[in-house]
Amino acid sequence: MSSQLKKNDLIRDRYKIKRIIGQGGMGCIYQAEDIRLKGRICALKEVEHDRTLDEKLHKEAHVQFKQEATILARLDHPNLPKVSDFFSIGNHDYLIMDYIPGDDLRMLMLKAKHQGKFLREKQVREWANQLANALIYLHTQNPPIVHRDIKPSNLKLTAAGMLKLVDFGLVKLMAPGEMTITIIQGQGTALYTPLEQYGGDGSHTDIRSDIYSFGATLYHLLTNTPPSDARARFIDPDVLVPPRQLNKNISLQIERAIIWAMSLHPDERPQSITQLRDYFTGKSLVIDSNDQPTRTLPAFLKKPAGKIIASAAGALMLLGLIGVLLT
Repeated sequence: MSSQLKKNDLIRDRYKIKRIIGQGGMGCIYQAEDIRLKGRICALKEVEHDRTLDEKLHKEAHVQFKQEATILARLDHPNLPKVSDFFSIGNHDYLIMDYIPGDDLRMLMLKAKHQGKFLREKQVREWANQLANALIYLHTQNPPIVHRDIKPSNLKLTAAGMLKLVDFGLVKLMAPGEMTITIIQGQGTALYTPLEQYGGDGSHTDIRSDIYSFGATLYHLLTNTPPSDARARFIDPDVLVPPRQLNKNISLQIERAIIWAMSLHPDERPQSITQLRDYFTGKSLVIDSNDQPTRTLPAFLKKPAGKIIASAAGALMLLGLIGVLLT
């Protein structure tokens, strides 16, 4: 990874760097000033491609970035930041988006936890409804767009109370045949990531992967406790503590919605964000605790997705064992 941009660095004779606001394995996000539009502050995402790639693969990566960024720039929804510009310089690609000031939901949750309190369910439901609106918009694009990194720190709240789903770094477009194409690459954050999202190419993820992350995010916000990650739950399904055991003020309805969304097998989750939202808002009662079958491991593995998930989990366990033996 090259050195970070410095304060007052000027990118493309237009975007003046103010400070770094995020960092990951593929690059950094900066707060920047658009000097052509006086007073406009934006978020500049810098992505550096693997330097070991040959020239042909570098060119293909830049072409893919341009195609995908063009699609992101067409998105227009009140709960999503607007992508206003994109370009490449050398080995780096850049995405310019609205800068969203204010706290993210992780910070609000941590403040409540520090005070010995929980976020109010009514408030979390309101945020969840806004997040659902954004995801329904993304998932109903042609082709559908899967965000793949929904988590409390990627949900920011404006002064007017508007929720914004930020960081398009892991977004994927669903191509025909239910395959997905990576935008700016990545794996997601383990605590909120379903098993099918592990494995590198992400070819078996779909909108239900966002549904899992949605449920895991609600779990964390309402319990002040990070959810057990999907790999641990595959080994021991009982490791996930029911939300109401951590916060007795959570309604049974929202607990059932969370557990439903966080089902390990995609087929056992809601099949759309609309279906999940209608349940946790009380518009429908499509599930009941007696309707959720206890799937045995052999039955789980008979399904194609179950085989894929099991393979991913097995590979991860093997890598962990090798790590232990080598230490």
